[in-house]
Amino acid sequence: MSKLIDGKAFADRLCDKLADEVASLKQDKQLSPCIAVVLVGEDPASATYVGAKVRRCAQLGIDSRSHHLDDTTSEAELLSLIDDLNNDPEVHGILVQLPVPKQINSDAVINAISPDKDVDGFHISNVGALSVGQNNMVPCTPLGSLMLLQDELGDLSGKNAVVVGRSNIVGKPMAALLLQQSCTVTIAHSRTQDLPEVCRGADILVAAVGIPHFIQGDWIKPGATVIDVGINRIYDEALEKNRLVGDVDFDAAKEVAGAITPVPGGVGPMTIACLMYNTVRAAKNQAGIA
Repeated sequence: MSKLIDGKAFADRLCDKLADEVASLKQDKQLSPCIAVVLVGEDPASATYVGAKVRRCAQLGIDSRSHHLDDTTSEAELLSLIDDLNNDPEVHGILVQLPVPKQINSDAVINAISPDKDVDGFHISNVGALSVGQNNMVPCTPLGSLMLLQDELGDLSGKNAVVVGRSNIVGKPMAALLLQQSCTVTIAHSRTQDLPEVCRGADILVAAVGIPHFIQGDWIKPGATVIDVGINRIYDEALEKNRLVGDVDFDAAKEVAGAITPVPGGVGPMTIACLMYNTVRAAKNQAGIA
């Protein structure tokens, strides 16, 4: 049986440290980290995510400003709001919850946010900085995944890592972070030939394809560390209700892997915790605090 990597416990520990740091910044530096969260439309999942982020801010003492725009909002109106937030010195981080309605170009929105306030780490300048190993804002889910790997394995240097999925949000930045840790990295995807065999060569296997139970147990190298980024809602006939599952066939994988993240309770909590981490970091950067 593999060891379960408890992302919720790690996220709680990280947030406890951040709460102490926020309190210190307020008292010693008169600096109050602040994030503006923008939600466009009425997507239920997006509203749930935004609510969870705002609640976590309150727990840590981070100021949050919520901007809820209706689903008929134009791209120009949204860009105007972002420009106002970019120029507001009291706002240190800006997050526009994706997806946005179809009349709005998400790339234009992402790249309208000041790179210094881009706590999602999606701006093209931050993406470029990550690719060449410079100090920058790192996307939250890959950053959280890396933290879990380092906590579990320590030094990652020399390990074979396979990232299944090549999205701009998870797959590509995850690969860049692993390269920075001196892993030998393979990015696999839907057109990879003999994908199961590629996965079997991984000391570290990161699943980020968005397909329930896509990675099978016999694709996993015995003793490998598995990070399951997937969050998929499926109907469970036995339970007669929906439940969340990952991209990995967990029941089969846990018999083979050395350590594995569960879904839920693995990478998910780390994503919000790292958003808080990025917000505090952005506030310190903008205030000139090391």
